[in-house]
Amino acid sequence: MTLRSNFNFDLPPHLIAQRPLEDRGASKLLVVHPDRGIVAHSHIRELNRWISPCSLIIPNEVRVRKARLLLRRSTGGIGEALLFHRNQDGSFEALVRPASRLISGVTCDILHPVTQRPLGSLKILKEGEQGERSVRLNPEELSEWTQVDQIGSLPLPPYINRDADQSDDLRYQTDFASDEGEAVAAPTAGLHFSKAFIEELKRSGHDWAPIRLDVGLGTFRPILVENIDDHHMHRESFTIGVETSEKLLRALHKKQPIVCVGTTSLRTIETAWDGSILTPKGESSLFLKPGNSPKITCGLMTNFHLPESSLFVLVCSLLGTELAQKVYAEAIEKSYRFFSYGDGMLIQQKES
Repeated sequence: MTLRSNFNFDLPPHLIAQRPLEDRGASKLLVVHPDRGIVAHSHIRELNRWISPCSLIIPNEVRVRKARLLLRRSTGGIGEALLFHRNQDGSFEALVRPASRLISGVTCDILHPVTQRPLGSLKILKEGEQGERSVRLNPEELSEWTQVDQIGSLPLPPYINRDADQSDDLRYQTDFASDEGEAVAAPTAGLHFSKAFIEELKRSGHDWAPIRLDVGLGTFRPILVENIDDHHMHRESFTIGVETSEKLLRALHKKQPIVCVGTTSLRTIETAWDGSILTPKGESSLFLKPGNSPKITCGLMTNFHLPESSLFVLVCSLLGTELAQKVYAEAIEKSYRFFSYGDGMLIQQKES
């Protein structure tokens, strides 16, 4: 039995980054090796110094949707819906609040996030087993994410103590995001990469091979059970394009160094690769944890994560819980900035 409390740590609130730095590459980078421990305190712009030559860099190019909708109930009370998955029939899966009032059959107005002008309506179709709702938006064109993006706001995480503003439209989105996907949380390690920095890495001999994982409940939902072995991740869709598939297969067979930019990229390639075949499209509910570590030997660039979260547990699967706790204690002592808009950590690839 592995206790959730093993993955707890005390984080001073002032280290939770509320806004990004002006320069995407200006954040600090803590470099650590699974066998040698902490290697260096550096900066993102020096990443090339710390990864192996001619690495295959794998980021998540999913687009964060403006999935948070402001609602007004028939009583005049204000509510909220966070859309996290579009169904094939054009309805959506959502988390809502107040959950006790937004039940099957209820219809609400959708309001403009600033002016509170009515823009359409949302109807609760049914309630799910874990508190989620199936909902339908009207008018009919709101069944597409591109239209939802016109009426909603970015779903900043709850530890950012402010509403999303225009600067977040740019900075809570990777500089290389595609037009596809349905993320409700940013693949935050990718936020450190400007287009100019990506080109610099390519000129240095590295290759860029994006995948897409639709970041949903599986990534950010907290662990609520005491025994983490009883925690089950929600399924999230992934796609690995033809070009990336070819590059990744070549890297795996030739033992080319691989660096995953973000935990979502690592979970995607781990799910897709069975040791001989790479599945280009599917769903991942993979929970990497001590005792269920990655099969693929690779490095990982990631931000600093919440205590007792599945993301910190994943870090422990790479470093071991003792070393991961030591690294995080060092980051706290050195005033690293935590979470989505915070600093980064590079876990170097072990020698295979």
